Amino acid sequence: MTRLCVSIYVHDLPQAKRDLAEALEAGAEMIELRLDVITDEPLARELVGLCPVPCILTCRAAYEGGDCTLDDATRIGFVDRLSDRPGDYVDIELAAVRQVAAHDPSKTIVSAHDFKSRPDRLYNLMEELGAQPAAVSKAAWMARSIRDCQEAFELMQARQRPTIAQCMGEAGLISRILAKKFGGFLTFAAVRETATTAPGQPTIEQLKCVYRWDLLNTSTRVFGVVGSPIAHSMSPVVHNAAFSHAGIDSVYVPLLVNPGYESFKAFMATYVIGDGPLLLDGLSITIPHKENALRFLQEHGDGVDIEPLARSIGAVNTIMVDRTTGKPQLAGRNTDYAAIVDTITGALGLATTDLAGKRVAVIGAGGTGRTAVAALSAVGASVVVFNRTHDRAEALASEFDKTPGAVLAAPLAQLGMREFDIFVQTTSIGMSPNIDESPFDESMPALGARHLVFDTVYNPPMTKLLRQASSAGAITAGGVEMFIRQAAHQFQLWTGRPPPMEVMRNALESRLKPPAGP
Repeated sequence: MTRLCVSIYVHDLPQAKRDLAEALEAGAEMIELRLDVITDEPLARELVGLCPVPCILTCRAAYEGGDCTLDDATRIGFVDRLSDRPGDYVDIELAAVRQVAAHDPSKTIVSAHDFKSRPDRLYNLMEELGAQPAAVSKAAWMARSIRDCQEAFELMQARQRPTIAQCMGEAGLISRILAKKFGGFLTFAAVRETATTAPGQPTIEQLKCVYRWDLLNTSTRVFGVVGSPIAHSMSPVVHNAAFSHAGIDSVYVPLLVNPGYESFKAFMATYVIGDGPLLLDGLSITIPHKENALRFLQEHGDGVDIEPLARSIGAVNTIMVDRTTGKPQLAGRNTDYAAIVDTITGALGLATTDLAGKRVAVIGAGGTGRTAVAALSAVGASVVVFNRTHDRAEALASEFDKTPGAVLAAPLAQLGMREFDIFVQTTSIGMSPNIDESPFDESMPALGARHLVFDTVYNPPMTKLLRQASSAGAITAGGVEMFIRQAAHQFQLWTGRPPPMEVMRNALESRLKPPAGP
């Protein structure tokens, strides 16, 4: 059984008691007490006595990322005396175990940490950890890329005794989420985001409520969102809520893949078409990899199913993986396309065919802007692309000069000088934390009840642009609706089931809701 262990850094007794109570209330199965700066034995013993679950007593040396400056013998003696309850452990660094023989192997976690990168001789290190007199081996290192996590999974599966193998940093998050799938001894969590004890450590609430920790098992299928950056993506919240509602044994995780085609290609080789312990069953693709996803699928072989719309847009945001025949069969789709059209027609109460002849301003010439241009020009709308870099807008417009609807380009400064029926904002302007920005700040168009302003930004749900449009009497549509619609299409493609759209919408809105005031 893989335990969920909350690590609490002890600054003082009142703080530690509060954190302990909060961790236990959240469902912690084990508590690590980090006693680096609190080496008062009666105080530490009082804390241990308050733990109804097993404890790990850790007094981390300064030479291995901790704050304790005591000599090894004194540190080890201190935590060893505290761990006199059945089921408790002490965490002792490999360097200290080599030097200090006075410890109880039956309750020792022998550990090694590298806060800079993967250890050069990782597998040799694991052999040395396994050769020490201890009950558990632990290795934690800073992930250089998400591919480091595959080695962590391999180490957990190949364990000769209980093993903790976790990668730190944003790229290492999945090694913590999926430790239960691969039989790790435990995974570490924080009681809250401001109380982490290692880089990339999730909170217990995130593991249990977002990543479905209690239901994970060795058979759980894994889906995810690929992007950079990715830590603040809301896709895991939405898709995991849908999996829970549908009773599907799957989990959806964030996958940090560094920019560049070679990074994406290496990721796909490792986690989709490789032969490692973790093979993904479906992917959402976001910035900056939508074009890379299309290129990879085009280069992968004739058997890959890529929808024509995705080819014409030049971007894939959804990958399906069919493993029923042994060799993975890949398919690429773009669900942003339908989500944009559905959001606009839903807000205006129109059929798709009613968009023919509508005058549309598309703000932005990036991936989402490109999708909007393709979608709207294909149904006969007349589109003008506005972008800060006019050359980029012209290049985009020129690619769609043979569509049913005309596509032109114009400088962003001219946005308010022309008459449009629909405005579609596809850039990151106004996205959290830059919530006081809007494309209308530079050029405010005349708006009224017949106009629609659609902002694809979903965080915050009500952007400055939408507030400006609403104040002018225009109809508005936010990025939440588009986000949910594209995610719903993905869910149906992966599972073959109708998407629980209200469940997905409620999950997203609850996470985007601002915290209550005092």
